[in-house]
Amino acid sequence: MNRKPTAPRWAQQLLKRITAPHLREEIQGDMDELFQMRGQRYGYAKARLLYVVDLLLLLHPRLWRRQAAPQVKARYSKFTDVPKSFLHPDMIRSYLTIAFRNLVKNKSYSAINIGGLAVGMAVAMLIGLWITDEVSANKHHKNYETLYQVKMSQTFDGTRGTQDALPFPVGEELRSKYPDFKAVAMYDRGEGNRSLIVGNQKFLKQGLFIGEDAIDMFSLTILNGNKNPLKEPYSIVLSDETAHALFGDQDPIGKILKMDNSVDLKVTAVVAKQPQNATLQFDYLLPWHLQEKIYDWVGKKLKTNWQNNGWGVFVQLKEGVDPAQTNAKIKDVILSHTSNDANAISRVKPELFLHPMAKWRLYSEFTEGKNTGGFIKYVRLFGIFGLFILVIACINFMNLSTARSEKRAKEVGVRKAVGSGREQLIGQFLSESTLIAFMALVLALGIVLLAMPYFNTLTEKTMSIDFGNPVFWCVIVVFTAFTGLLAGSYPALYLSSFNPVKILKGGVHVGKNASLPRKILVVVQFTFSTVLMISTIIIYQQIQHGKNRPIGFTNKGLISVNSSNDLVDHFEALRTELLATGAVSSICKSNSPPTQWWSSNGGWEWKGSTPDDKSSIFTTIATNFDYIKTMGIKLKEGRDFSRDFTTDSTGVLLNEAAVKRMGLKHPIGEILHWAGKDRTVVGVIPDIVVEWSPYRAVAPMTILFEKNWVGFICVRINPAVASSVAISKIAPIFDKYNPGYPFDYKFADTEYTKKFNYEELIGNLSAIVSLLAIFISCLGLFGLASFMAEQRTKEIGIRKVLGASVANVWGLLSRDFVQLVIVSCLIASPIAWYAMNQWLESYTYKIDIQVGVFLSVLVLALMITLLTVSYQAIKAGLLNPVKSLKSE
Repeated sequence: MNRKPTAPRWAQQLLKRITAPHLREEIQGDMDELFQMRGQRYGYAKARLLYVVDLLLLLHPRLWRRQAAPQVKARYSKFTDVPKSFLHPDMIRSYLTIAFRNLVKNKSYSAINIGGLAVGMAVAMLIGLWITDEVSANKHHKNYETLYQVKMSQTFDGTRGTQDALPFPVGEELRSKYPDFKAVAMYDRGEGNRSLIVGNQKFLKQGLFIGEDAIDMFSLTILNGNKNPLKEPYSIVLSDETAHALFGDQDPIGKILKMDNSVDLKVTAVVAKQPQNATLQFDYLLPWHLQEKIYDWVGKKLKTNWQNNGWGVFVQLKEGVDPAQTNAKIKDVILSHTSNDANAISRVKPELFLHPMAKWRLYSEFTEGKNTGGFIKYVRLFGIFGLFILVIACINFMNLSTARSEKRAKEVGVRKAVGSGREQLIGQFLSESTLIAFMALVLALGIVLLAMPYFNTLTEKTMSIDFGNPVFWCVIVVFTAFTGLLAGSYPALYLSSFNPVKILKGGVHVGKNASLPRKILVVVQFTFSTVLMISTIIIYQQIQHGKNRPIGFTNKGLISVNSSNDLVDHFEALRTELLATGAVSSICKSNSPPTQWWSSNGGWEWKGSTPDDKSSIFTTIATNFDYIKTMGIKLKEGRDFSRDFTTDSTGVLLNEAAVKRMGLKHPIGEILHWAGKDRTVVGVIPDIVVEWSPYRAVAPMTILFEKNWVGFICVRINPAVASSVAISKIAPIFDKYNPGYPFDYKFADTEYTKKFNYEELIGNLSAIVSLLAIFISCLGLFGLASFMAEQRTKEIGIRKVLGASVANVWGLLSRDFVQLVIVSCLIASPIAWYAMNQWLESYTYKIDIQVGVFLSVLVLALMITLLTVSYQAIKAGLLNPVKSLKSE
């Protein structure tokens, strides 16, 4: 048998090696067939030569490229098949193009969607900034994780209370006997502002005595001066702001200033001012041991006194030390320094414990010795409010998108008919919502920038947006993408579920239940808004309830001035000259400002009291003559301290709560025993509200006659003289007798109003959030009403031809919305009642929630809804039916 001539064997092997496996068979076959044809035509020698030439011409990379192995192909199929994926860049580009065209085509709906989302996102961002500022408080301290404040729990009258004030020796005891602590810093905020004098200039600044360890503990940044600036007793550390105020652009280090017109101090360092959200705030720091140098009573009486509470202690634990174990060790430090007899301190069972810096700002409240929270409740509350607003804005988008579903049904049907999967359609609709969210982001940032100054004033903060921080942009991009996906989720799932066959046969026929999801969304939206409205009204009522509470004294026309040694020494001369001006009707001394109490004491004994009664704590006001007159208090019984009775130097006044606590039926003339001295009750006053919170119950109070226990001078301005005129007359007299202090005064009514700061902040924020929630909801209603009017144009035209009036059309379009709002109010009312009832539980002096609040909100919500819908309803009712029916 003759064998056919073949191509060169080496060339065949080379061809086999260089070609890709999936092309090899086809190419070899073609080459062999061509070789035989050439051999028969030109001879096989020439055919072999041409075979080699063809082989050389085939050395092209396309022939070498191998196919991926099956397992590799499977692994990367999602990438290699990208032309079919909704995540392919070409697909995303297509989605965005379509989305942009739809936005331009439907300008009014686009404006409502973008505007609503922008407002919602702006509010959420502002609340987010506020929450971030609150939760990041104190985190600038390097030792944030290991810093603690020492607190003490005690039991008085069966109630376990917690306080910061500790006996003076506690700090030194912890420092010297407990190796758990890396550093200990005692501190004392003193009795108000102090005068700092540089040359002829006088400044009133707030500072504190503090241990030298504080500089490293709180990682204070020393900008200039000594690294251990609190070591020398007659030194002072200034914040950079204070240093600039006192010395301008001069270097303050080594310069001498006079404090309280009596003590010379050398500036040893300037430290950076603390951030606004730091707990430790000060204009200056004084060495802890300076107290013993300038106050004899500290060194002589209090340095070893374990029963007088007035100082605080900060500590830093060593790395790895368990705070729970340290708490167990220091728990009975105070009890260990008292005898086990039946004295007051052992009965109140004082226990020390550590309160971590991480909780100073938001978890400062204690009940029965347990940490029960604090400002964190407001942070959580507004976190929920922010989420509410964002959800309301997203619901707007969902409602308008699904309402217009019929108009996009054909688009969905055609896309499905030509091969688009549901996944691709979902991708398209989510791309549209995300595009709208990013458009809204630009507008939202503008709103935030415009609103920031007002928001900072409202919240008393100095927040700003750090546009140069990559973290901010990462957060904002994730936030916007989340908003876009949330807003587009329901429309994407709803629209992509349409059956293409039904759509292309005759469009989407909306059944009677087709609008049910949209109605549910409207109800959810208005439920959120209604809860916010009810909450705002109840918060406002509670604030007004506190403001209108009878306080037992007249705070209008009453001012207070920080006392000083000069004022105490020249008090009678000061009093005489002030009264001589005619601008002042009364003046007195007090240990605390008119609207607060700064001291409390136990150890009181009275007729019929038991040893346990000595542990009862009484608020203490120290004063002498004219306190009742100056404060504008109407006595219940007895009289004020009088210069006509020399025995009043051991007199005492009680408030009604103290009389009740002591069980005195006829208090006037009763003899009380306190601090080794008998005191005679000369008068009873009503329960004046000087608590730190005007919503708390008034504590039992004793008003002592103490001439030398002075912190403030209280002045009653003559009601017949204008305040500004009175101030101008009394200022020179204070300057004359108080040369070391600037004349700094505070009106009692203004100071009392500040007690409502937190509640007013919450009330104002709630009101703003509520208004914006209503605005966004109404924006959605406006869009829905517009769509419904457009959808029912022909129906309205027929009704008008048959005799329907504008009022009939208005009722037709408004009825559905009114029903939905009523349902929302019915759902929101119990939710709001429960939430507000829980909030009011934290107040002793509080309102009862009235049914009228819920009815008022219902009426208000209906009015707002009708106003929103009426424009579109009346506009539809006024349309000429001929025009609407012509197109039929």
